[in-house]
Amino acid sequence: MTDRSETICVIGLWHLGTVLSACWADLGHRVVGVDESRAVVAALAEGRAPLFEPGLDALIRENLTRGRLSFSVDLTIAVAAADFVFIAFDTLVDEVDRLDLAPLEATIQELAPHLKPGATVVVSSQVPVGTCSRWRGEIRRRNTQPGIDLAYSPENLRLGDAIKCYLRPDRIVLGAETETVRERVRLLFAPMKAPVLTMSLASAEMTKHALNSFLATSISFVNEIADVCERTGADILDVVGALKADPRVGPNAFLSPGFGFAGGTLARDIQVLREVARDGGLETPALDGVLKVNDGRPRLVLRRLSERHGSVAGLDIGVLGLTYKAGTSTLRRSVALEIIRTLVEAGATVRAFDPKADLAELDGPKGFEPVGSAYEAARGASALVILTEWPEFKALDFDRLRLLMKMPLILDGKNLLADLHLRERGFEYLGVGR
Repeated sequence: MTDRSETICVIGLWHLGTVLSACWADLGHRVVGVDESRAVVAALAEGRAPLFEPGLDALIRENLTRGRLSFSVDLTIAVAAADFVFIAFDTLVDEVDRLDLAPLEATIQELAPHLKPGATVVVSSQVPVGTCSRWRGEIRRRNTQPGIDLAYSPENLRLGDAIKCYLRPDRIVLGAETETVRERVRLLFAPMKAPVLTMSLASAEMTKHALNSFLATSISFVNEIADVCERTGADILDVVGALKADPRVGPNAFLSPGFGFAGGTLARDIQVLREVARDGGLETPALDGVLKVNDGRPRLVLRRLSERHGSVAGLDIGVLGLTYKAGTSTLRRSVALEIIRTLVEAGATVRAFDPKADLAELDGPKGFEPVGSAYEAARGASALVILTEWPEFKALDFDRLRLLMKMPLILDGKNLLADLHLRERGFEYLGVGR
Protein backbone atom coordinates (compact mmCIF):
# COMPACT_ATOMS: atom_id res chain seq x y z
CA MET A 1 0.00 0.00 0.00
CA THR A 2 1.05 3.57 -0.66
CA ASP A 3 0.33 6.59 1.53
CA ARG A 4 -0.32 8.73 -1.53
CA SER A 5 -3.19 7.84 -3.86
CA GLU A 6 -2.98 8.87 -7.52
CA THR A 7 -5.49 8.56 -10.31
CA ILE A 8 -4.07 6.23 -12.94
CA CYS A 9 -5.30 5.39 -16.42
CA VAL A 10 -3.96 2.20 -18.03
CA ILE A 11 -4.51 1.92 -21.79
CA GLY A 12 -4.46 -1.48 -23.50
CA LEU A 13 -6.01 -4.42 -21.64
CA TRP A 14 -4.45 -7.69 -22.65
CA HIS A 15 -1.77 -9.27 -20.46
CA LEU A 16 0.43 -6.28 -19.62
CA GLY A 17 -2.32 -3.73 -19.17
CA THR A 18 -4.52 -6.04 -17.13
CA VAL A 19 -1.68 -6.90 -14.76
CA LEU A 20 -0.70 -3.23 -14.38
CA SER A 21 -4.30 -2.18 -13.70
CA ALA A 22 -4.76 -4.77 -10.97
CA CYS A 23 -1.36 -4.15 -9.39
CA TRP A 24 -1.62 -0.34 -9.21
CA ALA A 25 -5.10 -0.67 -7.76
CA ASP A 26 -3.79 -3.14 -5.19
CA LEU A 27 -1.17 -0.56 -4.20
CA GLY A 28 -4.03 1.77 -3.25
CA HIS A 29 -4.43 3.95 -6.33
CA ARG A 30 -7.62 4.76 -8.23
CA VAL A 31 -7.23 2.95 -11.56
CA VAL A 32 -9.28 2.99 -14.75
CA GLY A 33 -8.27 0.42 -17.37
CA VAL A 34 -9.18 1.39 -20.93
CA ASP A 35 -9.57 -0.74 -24.04
CA GLU A 36 -11.49 -0.29 -27.27
CA SER A 37 -12.99 -3.78 -27.02
CA ARG A 38 -16.33 -3.70 -25.25
CA ALA A 39 -16.18 -7.48 -24.79
CA VAL A 40 -12.82 -7.28 -23.00
CA VAL A 41 -14.00 -4.42 -20.79
CA ALA A 42 -17.24 -6.22 -19.92
CA ALA A 43 -15.39 -9.40 -18.96
CA LEU A 44 -12.91 -7.48 -16.81
CA ALA A 45 -15.75 -5.68 -15.08
CA GLU A 46 -16.90 -9.16 -13.99
CA GLY A 47 -13.40 -10.08 -12.82
CA ARG A 48 -12.31 -12.15 -15.82
CA ALA A 49 -8.96 -11.36 -17.43
CA PRO A 50 -8.54 -11.89 -21.19
CA LEU A 51 -6.00 -14.67 -20.62
CA PHE A 52 -4.94 -16.97 -17.81
CA GLU A 53 -2.41 -15.58 -15.35
CA PRO A 54 -2.17 -17.17 -11.89
CA GLY A 55 -3.90 -14.99 -9.28
CA LEU A 56 -4.92 -12.26 -11.71
CA ASP A 57 -8.69 -12.81 -11.72
CA ALA A 58 -8.74 -12.84 -7.92
CA LEU A 59 -6.70 -9.62 -7.74
CA ILE A 60 -9.03 -7.92 -10.21
CA ARG A 61 -12.15 -8.99 -8.31
CA GLU A 62 -10.70 -7.88 -4.98
CA ASN A 63 -9.96 -4.38 -6.22
CA LEU A 64 -13.23 -4.08 -8.10
CA THR A 65 -14.98 -4.83 -4.79
CA ARG A 66 -12.87 -2.24 -2.97
CA GLY A 67 -13.84 0.38 -5.54
CA ARG A 68 -10.26 1.11 -6.58
CA LEU A 69 -10.48 -0.46 -10.03
CA SER A 70 -12.81 0.06 -12.96
CA PHE A 71 -12.73 -0.49 -16.71
CA SER A 72 -13.96 1.63 -19.59
CA VAL A 73 -13.99 2.06 -23.36
CA ASP A 74 -13.95 5.86 -23.00
CA LEU A 75 -10.31 6.90 -23.31
CA THR A 76 -11.03 10.64 -23.32
CA ILE A 77 -12.75 10.74 -19.92
CA ALA A 78 -10.23 8.39 -18.27
CA VAL A 79 -7.20 10.33 -19.56
CA ALA A 80 -8.62 13.71 -18.57
CA ALA A 81 -8.85 12.66 -14.92
CA ALA A 82 -5.49 10.85 -14.69
CA ASP A 83 -2.32 11.93 -12.91
CA PHE A 84 -0.47 9.10 -14.69
CA VAL A 85 -1.37 7.47 -18.00
CA PHE A 86 0.25 4.10 -18.66
CA ILE A 87 0.65 2.93 -22.26
CA ALA A 88 0.40 -0.83 -21.72
CA PHE A 89 -0.34 -2.49 -25.04
CA ASP A 90 1.26 -5.89 -25.61
CA THR A 91 3.08 -4.70 -28.72
CA LEU A 92 2.07 -6.76 -31.73
CA VAL A 93 4.57 -8.38 -34.09
CA ASP A 94 4.07 -9.82 -37.55
CA GLU A 95 5.13 -13.28 -38.73
CA VAL A 96 8.76 -12.18 -39.10
CA ASP A 97 8.84 -10.51 -35.66
CA ARG A 98 8.62 -6.91 -36.84
CA LEU A 99 6.76 -4.48 -34.60
CA ASP A 100 3.32 -3.12 -35.38
CA LEU A 101 3.14 0.25 -33.61
CA ALA A 102 -0.06 1.41 -35.29
CA PRO A 103 -2.34 0.96 -32.23
CA LEU A 104 0.15 2.77 -29.99
CA GLU A 105 0.70 5.61 -32.44
CA ALA A 106 -3.05 6.15 -32.74
CA THR A 107 -3.42 6.14 -28.95
CA ILE A 108 -0.73 8.79 -28.47
CA GLN A 109 -2.47 11.02 -31.02
CA GLU A 110 -5.83 10.51 -29.32
CA LEU A 111 -4.81 11.00 -25.70
CA ALA A 112 -2.46 13.97 -26.06
CA PRO A 113 -5.05 16.78 -26.18
CA HIS A 114 -6.89 15.46 -23.10
CA LEU A 115 -3.99 15.29 -20.62
CA LYS A 116 -4.46 17.56 -17.63
CA PRO A 117 -1.73 19.91 -16.36
CA GLY A 118 1.11 17.99 -14.70
CA ALA A 119 0.06 14.62 -16.09
CA THR A 120 2.77 12.08 -16.87
CA VAL A 121 2.54 9.48 -19.62
CA VAL A 122 4.46 6.31 -18.71
CA VAL A 123 5.18 4.01 -21.64
CA SER A 124 5.56 0.38 -20.56
CA SER A 125 4.98 -1.25 -23.94
CA GLN A 126 8.06 -2.42 -25.82
CA VAL A 127 8.96 0.12 -28.48
CA PRO A 128 11.98 0.70 -30.75
CA VAL A 129 14.70 3.01 -29.50
CA GLY A 130 13.87 6.59 -30.43
CA THR A 131 10.09 6.12 -30.21
CA CYS A 132 9.54 7.68 -26.78
CA SER A 133 11.47 10.84 -27.63
CA ARG A 134 9.32 11.25 -30.73
CA TRP A 135 6.11 10.64 -28.77
CA ARG A 136 7.20 13.09 -26.07
CA GLY A 137 7.60 15.79 -28.69
CA GLU A 138 4.26 14.94 -30.26
CA ILE A 139 2.40 15.12 -26.94
CA ARG A 140 3.98 18.44 -25.99
CA ARG A 141 3.12 19.90 -29.39
CA ARG A 142 -0.51 18.82 -29.09
CA ASN A 143 -0.96 19.90 -25.47
CA THR A 144 0.77 22.99 -24.06
CA GLN A 145 -0.58 22.63 -20.53
CA PRO A 146 2.25 23.03 -17.96
CA GLY A 147 4.10 20.05 -16.53
CA ILE A 148 3.00 17.41 -19.05
CA ASP A 149 5.79 14.94 -19.79
CA LEU A 150 6.59 11.35 -20.76
CA ALA A 151 8.70 8.61 -19.18
CA TYR A 152 9.62 5.08 -20.25
CA SER A 153 9.62 2.18 -17.82
CA PRO A 154 9.72 -1.06 -19.82
CA GLU A 155 7.67 -3.99 -18.61
CA ASN A 156 9.57 -6.82 -16.98
CA LEU A 157 6.79 -9.40 -16.69
CA ARG A 158 7.01 -13.14 -17.10
CA LEU A 159 3.86 -14.98 -18.13
CA GLY A 160 2.86 -17.24 -15.27
CA ASP A 161 4.58 -15.09 -12.62
CA ALA A 162 3.55 -11.60 -13.72
CA ILE A 163 2.03 -10.22 -10.52
CA LYS A 164 5.10 -11.01 -8.43
CA CYS A 165 7.38 -9.70 -11.19
CA TYR A 166 5.60 -6.36 -11.25
CA LEU A 167 5.04 -5.78 -7.55
CA ARG A 168 8.42 -7.12 -6.38
CA PRO A 169 10.89 -6.38 -9.18
CA ASP A 170 14.65 -6.80 -8.86
CA ARG A 171 15.08 -3.32 -10.32
CA ILE A 172 13.09 -0.68 -12.15
CA VAL A 173 14.40 0.92 -15.32
CA LEU A 174 13.22 4.52 -15.69
CA GLY A 175 13.93 6.64 -18.74
CA ALA A 176 13.11 10.35 -18.73
CA GLU A 177 14.56 13.61 -20.00
CA THR A 178 14.12 15.82 -16.92
CA GLU A 179 14.79 15.36 -13.24
CA THR A 180 11.26 16.56 -12.46
CA VAL A 181 9.56 13.67 -14.25
CA ARG A 182 12.17 11.19 -13.00
CA GLU A 183 11.38 12.14 -9.42
CA ARG A 184 7.63 12.03 -10.01
CA VAL A 185 7.72 8.53 -11.44
CA ARG A 186 10.28 7.38 -8.88
CA LEU A 187 7.89 8.38 -6.08
CA LEU A 188 5.07 6.46 -7.75
CA PHE A 189 7.19 3.30 -7.89
CA ALA A 190 8.66 3.77 -4.38
CA PRO A 191 6.29 1.27 -2.63
CA MET A 192 7.80 -1.52 -4.75
CA LYS A 193 11.05 -1.01 -2.77
CA ALA A 194 13.33 -1.82 -5.70
CA PRO A 195 16.38 0.07 -6.99
CA VAL A 196 15.37 2.58 -9.67
CA LEU A 197 17.90 2.93 -12.46
CA THR A 198 17.39 6.34 -14.06
CA MET A 199 18.63 7.19 -17.53
CA SER A 200 17.59 8.86 -20.77
CA LEU A 201 14.62 7.67 -22.80
CA ALA A 202 16.92 6.20 -25.46
CA SER A 203 19.06 4.35 -22.91
CA ALA A 204 15.99 2.84 -21.25
CA GLU A 205 14.68 1.67 -24.63
CA MET A 206 18.07 0.19 -25.49
CA THR A 207 18.24 -1.54 -22.10
CA LYS A 208 15.09 -3.50 -22.95
CA HIS A 209 16.39 -4.41 -26.41
CA ALA A 210 19.74 -5.49 -24.98
CA LEU A 211 18.23 -7.57 -22.17
CA ASN A 212 15.92 -9.56 -24.41
CA SER A 213 18.67 -10.03 -26.99
CA PHE A 214 20.99 -11.31 -24.27
CA LEU A 215 18.37 -13.80 -23.08
CA ALA A 216 17.80 -14.94 -26.66
CA THR A 217 21.55 -15.34 -27.14
CA SER A 218 21.73 -17.52 -24.01
CA ILE A 219 18.97 -19.77 -25.36
CA SER A 220 20.54 -20.20 -28.78
CA PHE A 221 23.93 -20.79 -27.15
CA VAL A 222 22.68 -23.55 -24.86
CA ASN A 223 20.73 -25.18 -27.71
CA GLU A 224 23.84 -25.28 -29.89
CA ILE A 225 25.83 -26.79 -27.00
CA ALA A 226 23.02 -29.31 -26.45
CA ASP A 227 23.33 -30.53 -30.04
CA VAL A 228 27.05 -31.08 -29.56
CA CYS A 229 26.34 -32.92 -26.29
CA GLU A 230 24.07 -35.35 -28.11
CA ARG A 231 26.79 -36.16 -30.64
CA THR A 232 29.55 -36.62 -28.05
CA GLY A 233 27.78 -38.47 -25.23
CA ALA A 234 27.84 -35.49 -22.88
CA ASP A 235 24.78 -34.56 -20.81
CA ILE A 236 23.61 -30.95 -21.21
CA LEU A 237 22.04 -30.99 -17.73
CA ASP A 238 25.44 -31.70 -16.18
CA VAL A 239 27.05 -29.05 -18.34
CA VAL A 240 24.43 -26.43 -17.48
CA GLY A 241 24.69 -27.26 -13.78
CA ALA A 242 28.44 -26.64 -13.91
CA LEU A 243 27.99 -23.39 -15.84
CA LYS A 244 25.44 -22.03 -13.37
CA ALA A 245 27.80 -22.86 -10.48
CA ASP A 246 30.34 -20.44 -11.96
CA PRO A 247 29.72 -16.95 -10.49
CA ARG A 248 30.52 -15.39 -13.88
CA VAL A 249 27.43 -17.17 -15.24
CA GLY A 250 25.16 -17.53 -12.20
CA PRO A 251 22.29 -19.76 -11.06
CA ASN A 252 19.58 -17.77 -12.86
CA ALA A 253 21.21 -17.82 -16.27
CA PHE A 254 18.82 -18.47 -19.18
CA LEU A 255 20.28 -21.87 -20.03
CA SER A 256 17.40 -24.28 -20.55
CA PRO A 257 17.85 -26.35 -23.73
CA GLY A 258 14.83 -27.04 -25.87
CA PHE A 259 13.15 -26.12 -29.13
CA GLY A 260 14.00 -22.43 -29.13
CA PHE A 261 12.42 -19.20 -27.96
CA ALA A 262 9.00 -18.11 -29.10
CA GLY A 263 6.20 -15.75 -28.16
CA GLY A 264 7.55 -12.90 -30.29
CA THR A 265 9.17 -10.95 -27.42
CA LEU A 266 12.83 -11.94 -27.73
CA ALA A 267 12.92 -12.09 -31.51
CA ARG A 268 11.13 -8.73 -31.63
CA ASP A 269 13.98 -6.96 -29.84
CA ILE A 270 16.63 -8.70 -31.90
CA GLN A 271 14.90 -7.54 -35.07
CA VAL A 272 14.71 -3.97 -33.75
CA LEU A 273 18.43 -3.93 -32.99
CA ARG A 274 19.30 -5.39 -36.37
CA GLU A 275 17.21 -2.78 -38.16
CA VAL A 276 18.63 0.08 -36.09
CA ALA A 277 22.15 -1.19 -36.77
CA ARG A 278 21.51 -1.52 -40.51
CA ASP A 279 20.14 2.02 -40.62
CA GLY A 280 23.42 3.15 -39.07
CA GLY A 281 25.57 1.16 -41.50
CA LEU A 282 26.49 -1.50 -38.92
CA GLU A 283 26.48 -5.30 -39.09
CA THR A 284 25.18 -7.62 -36.35
CA PRO A 285 26.77 -11.04 -36.94
CA ALA A 286 26.20 -12.19 -33.34
CA LEU A 287 22.48 -11.36 -33.39
CA ASP A 288 22.14 -12.83 -36.90
CA GLY A 289 23.59 -16.08 -35.56
CA VAL A 290 21.17 -16.16 -32.63
CA LEU A 291 18.22 -16.05 -35.01
CA LYS A 292 19.76 -18.60 -37.36
CA VAL A 293 20.14 -21.13 -34.55
CA ASN A 294 16.64 -20.47 -33.27
CA ASP A 295 15.00 -20.67 -36.68
CA GLY A 296 16.18 -24.29 -37.01
CA ARG A 297 14.98 -25.50 -33.61
CA PRO A 298 11.33 -26.32 -34.46
CA ARG A 299 12.50 -28.95 -36.95
CA LEU A 300 14.44 -30.77 -34.22
CA VAL A 301 11.37 -32.81 -33.25
CA LEU A 302 10.89 -33.96 -36.84
CA ARG A 303 14.58 -34.84 -37.13
CA ARG A 304 14.70 -36.80 -33.86
CA LEU A 305 11.51 -38.76 -34.61
CA SER A 306 12.58 -39.40 -38.20
CA GLU A 307 15.93 -40.77 -36.96
CA ARG A 308 14.00 -43.17 -34.73
CA HIS A 309 11.19 -44.19 -37.12
CA GLY A 310 12.71 -43.53 -40.53
CA SER A 311 9.78 -41.22 -41.28
CA VAL A 312 6.84 -39.77 -39.39
CA ALA A 313 4.50 -40.23 -42.34
CA GLY A 314 1.45 -42.23 -41.24
CA LEU A 315 2.37 -42.10 -37.54
CA ASP A 316 0.06 -41.02 -34.72
CA ILE A 317 1.93 -38.58 -32.49
CA GLY A 318 0.74 -37.24 -29.17
CA VAL A 319 1.75 -33.76 -28.02
CA LEU A 320 1.64 -32.43 -24.46
CA GLY A 321 1.69 -28.65 -24.30
CA LEU A 322 0.56 -25.98 -26.77
CA THR A 323 1.24 -22.69 -24.99
CA TYR A 324 4.72 -21.33 -25.52
CA LYS A 325 5.43 -21.64 -21.79
CA ALA A 326 3.71 -22.92 -18.66
CA GLY A 327 1.56 -20.58 -16.60
CA THR A 328 -0.31 -18.94 -19.47
CA SER A 329 -3.22 -19.65 -21.77
CA THR A 330 -1.99 -17.73 -24.80
CA LEU A 331 -1.02 -19.42 -28.04
CA ARG A 332 0.37 -16.28 -29.67
CA ARG A 333 3.53 -17.19 -31.58
CA SER A 334 3.81 -20.54 -29.79
CA VAL A 335 6.67 -22.68 -31.04
CA ALA A 336 4.56 -25.76 -30.25
CA LEU A 337 2.17 -24.86 -33.07
CA GLU A 338 5.08 -24.48 -35.46
CA ILE A 339 6.43 -27.90 -34.46
CA ILE A 340 3.02 -29.48 -34.91
CA ARG A 341 2.75 -27.91 -38.35
CA THR A 342 6.07 -29.47 -39.43
CA LEU A 343 4.91 -32.88 -38.21
CA VAL A 344 1.57 -32.63 -40.02
CA GLU A 345 3.24 -31.45 -43.23
CA ALA A 346 5.51 -34.50 -43.00
CA GLY A 347 2.46 -36.79 -42.90
CA ALA A 348 1.90 -37.39 -39.18
CA THR A 349 -1.45 -37.30 -37.39
CA VAL A 350 -1.20 -35.20 -34.22
CA ARG A 351 -3.40 -35.13 -31.13
CA ALA A 352 -2.50 -32.49 -28.56
CA PHE A 353 -3.44 -31.64 -24.99
CA ASP A 354 -2.77 -28.50 -22.97
CA PRO A 355 -4.33 -27.80 -19.56
CA LYS A 356 -4.84 -24.06 -20.13
CA ALA A 357 -4.49 -23.25 -23.85
CA ASP A 358 -7.04 -20.80 -25.23
CA LEU A 359 -8.01 -22.70 -28.36
CA ALA A 360 -10.09 -19.74 -29.54
CA GLU A 361 -6.78 -18.07 -30.43
CA LEU A 362 -6.11 -20.69 -33.09
CA ASP A 363 -8.34 -18.79 -35.53
CA GLY A 364 -9.04 -21.80 -37.74
CA PRO A 365 -7.72 -25.34 -38.19
CA LYS A 366 -4.03 -25.98 -37.56
CA GLY A 367 -3.87 -29.55 -38.77
CA PHE A 368 -4.14 -31.32 -35.42
CA GLU A 369 -6.82 -32.53 -33.05
CA PRO A 370 -7.02 -30.90 -29.61
CA VAL A 371 -8.02 -33.47 -26.99
CA GLY A 372 -9.16 -33.29 -23.39
CA SER A 373 -6.40 -35.14 -21.56
CA ALA A 374 -2.83 -36.36 -21.80
CA TYR A 375 -4.14 -39.92 -21.96
CA GLU A 376 -6.25 -39.16 -25.03
CA ALA A 377 -3.19 -37.63 -26.68
CA ALA A 378 -1.17 -40.76 -25.91
CA ARG A 379 -3.74 -43.32 -27.08
CA GLY A 380 -2.29 -45.31 -29.99
CA ALA A 381 0.65 -42.93 -30.37
CA SER A 382 4.05 -43.96 -31.70
CA ALA A 383 5.60 -41.06 -29.80
CA LEU A 384 4.60 -38.61 -27.10
CA VAL A 385 6.28 -35.19 -27.37
CA ILE A 386 6.54 -32.77 -24.41
CA LEU A 387 6.50 -29.19 -25.70
CA THR A 388 5.49 -27.14 -22.64
CA GLU A 389 6.81 -27.59 -19.11
CA TRP A 390 3.47 -27.78 -17.30
CA PRO A 391 4.29 -29.26 -13.85
CA GLU A 392 1.18 -31.47 -13.93
CA PHE A 393 2.79 -33.52 -16.68
CA LYS A 394 5.22 -34.87 -14.09
CA ALA A 395 2.29 -36.24 -12.07
CA LEU A 396 0.81 -38.36 -14.88
CA ASP A 397 0.23 -42.09 -14.47
CA PHE A 398 3.09 -43.23 -16.68
CA ASP A 399 2.20 -46.92 -16.40
CA ARG A 400 -1.19 -46.06 -17.87
CA LEU A 401 0.43 -43.92 -20.57
CA ARG A 402 2.77 -46.74 -21.58
CA LEU A 403 -0.12 -49.18 -21.97
CA LEU A 404 -2.09 -46.69 -24.07
CA MET A 405 0.72 -45.99 -26.52
CA LYS A 406 1.46 -48.04 -29.61
CA MET A 407 5.15 -47.43 -28.99
CA PRO A 408 6.29 -46.12 -25.56
CA LEU A 409 8.59 -43.39 -26.87
CA ILE A 410 8.73 -40.00 -25.13
CA LEU A 411 10.57 -37.07 -26.67
CA ASP A 412 10.92 -34.50 -23.90
CA GLY A 413 11.64 -31.11 -25.44
CA LYS A 414 11.98 -29.46 -22.02
CA ASN A 415 13.87 -32.23 -20.16
CA LEU A 416 10.95 -31.90 -17.77
CA LEU A 417 10.79 -35.60 -16.94
CA ALA A 418 14.55 -36.20 -16.75
CA ASP A 419 14.47 -37.17 -13.07
CA LEU A 420 11.60 -39.70 -13.34
CA HIS A 421 13.74 -42.62 -14.58
CA LEU A 422 11.27 -43.44 -17.34
CA ARG A 423 13.60 -45.92 -19.03
CA GLU A 424 13.30 -48.10 -15.95
CA ARG A 425 9.51 -47.99 -16.41
CA GLY A 426 9.59 -49.33 -19.94
CA PHE A 427 9.85 -46.13 -21.98
CA GLU A 428 12.30 -45.13 -24.62
CA TYR A 429 13.07 -41.66 -23.31
CA LEU A 430 14.75 -38.97 -25.39
CA GLY A 431 15.65 -35.58 -23.93
CA VAL A 432 17.40 -32.62 -25.52
CA GLY A 433 21.18 -32.56 -25.31
CA ARG A 434 21.33 -35.88 -23.49
